[in-house]
Amino acid sequence: MTGEQRELQYQPRRGFLQQTGGGLGAIALMHLLRGDDCRASDRGTGPPHFKPRARNVIFLFMAGAPSQLDLMDPKPEMKKWHGQPVPASMLKNQEDALIRGSARVFASPRRFQRYGRSGIEFSDYVPSLGTVADDLCVIRSMHTDVANHTPGQLLMNSGMPTPGHPSAGSWITYGLGSENRNLPGFVVLTSSSGKGIDAGAANWSNGFLPSEYRGVTFRAQGDPVLHLTSPNGVSAATQRARLDAVRDLNHMHLDRVGDPAIASRIASYEMAFRMQRSAPALLDFSRESKSTLAMYGLDHDTTRPFGTNCLLARRMVERGVRFVQLFHSTWDDHSELDKNLKTNCDMTDRPAAALIRDLKERGLLDETLVIWGGEFGRTPMNEVRRGNTKGKEGRDHHRFAFSMWLAGGGIKGGQVVGQTDELGYHIERDPIHVHDLQATVLHCLGLDHKHLTWRHRGRDFRLTDVGGEVIRKVLL
Repeated sequence: MTGEQRELQYQPRRGFLQQTGGGLGAIALMHLLRGDDCRASDRGTGPPHFKPRARNVIFLFMAGAPSQLDLMDPKPEMKKWHGQPVPASMLKNQEDALIRGSARVFASPRRFQRYGRSGIEFSDYVPSLGTVADDLCVIRSMHTDVANHTPGQLLMNSGMPTPGHPSAGSWITYGLGSENRNLPGFVVLTSSSGKGIDAGAANWSNGFLPSEYRGVTFRAQGDPVLHLTSPNGVSAATQRARLDAVRDLNHMHLDRVGDPAIASRIASYEMAFRMQRSAPALLDFSRESKSTLAMYGLDHDTTRPFGTNCLLARRMVERGVRFVQLFHSTWDDHSELDKNLKTNCDMTDRPAAALIRDLKERGLLDETLVIWGGEFGRTPMNEVRRGNTKGKEGRDHHRFAFSMWLAGGGIKGGQVVGQTDELGYHIERDPIHVHDLQATVLHCLGLDHKHLTWRHRGRDFRLTDVGGEVIRKVLL
């Protein structure tokens, strides 16, 4: 049945309810429409549950899963195991029979160095991150539930491995709103060194929350948002008059049927109109100093795409955008790991470090939580499906242990949290689940993850599902 057919089917019932029992019919209809999809509380966007340490979030999401063993979890003991079968005792939880039967250790060819007063080790592929080591909290004991890209990305971004659920940015803007009424509370920026993002737009979906909480994708050049600019010959006054007429019609429809989706539609139209004047200014870097542009790498073709997005992220949080997420894909290196990893690190290392440094110099890092990581990690073994040709080695997906880093916004920098075994296969200390990370991000923003909920299909949903504990070790 099409949407038009459903609308025709429901019209007689709506008319009957409106004409029966005075206003009671409309009230009953509104209850029917809202009863299965509404807030579990009346807080909506409002003040946090308790005093926050962070006001904004920038999530640098490395889609495809970067290899922690080649970037920030050094394992020198692997060299003596290189080329040898992985001990069977380590593979007891490995679901893949092929890996269990032929897994051989692939020691990282990277060289690691200690940086800063904290002495945190980073590989020679991310030297720029090393220069801000004392501002970073490196977590080496992350783990997740799935080892396939689409469900893994969804779990990291929405707390559930299936589509149809609100992303973290949607939950946060629902809970806190935006500090700039002319820009969305949740903005998404993308860059790539290869194929796209496996889970696609589901990563920034509003799910069952109203559409106003969906992530809005911005572009780094041209119109920030497609079709944002009015057609030639349409003045701002004409556009305003059109929107006023549409708004009035929508309000009449809302009063008649009580569908909350109509209110979201009205809000979206109004936001689009305000963005027509505010969003283009974000791309005007003319007031940025040459040294700032160079720091982000906008003077080089390799670093310009991701660097532009990092600079835009800083400009957005300055303007009160609540949640900015940068997606860079893809880090899915099943073969030619050494070559592909260098390509992605060359694109992202310098801009990511510049973002930390720039936020700190402007006094924004203390109130901006920055997150870096992918959906899971990579195996300590060579990807056996791709052969063992020297120089062509890669790593398979690994959900049992991987690394991420956090900075700013209530996070204690200059420390490493968690530890893996000598091959980096299993976690030995301080295991941290994806839901724990999500609970901690909300905590930094002054939100209790157990109380930020929305009733849908008969139950209260939250970002952390039924799990999650705040990671006290990472907090100031």
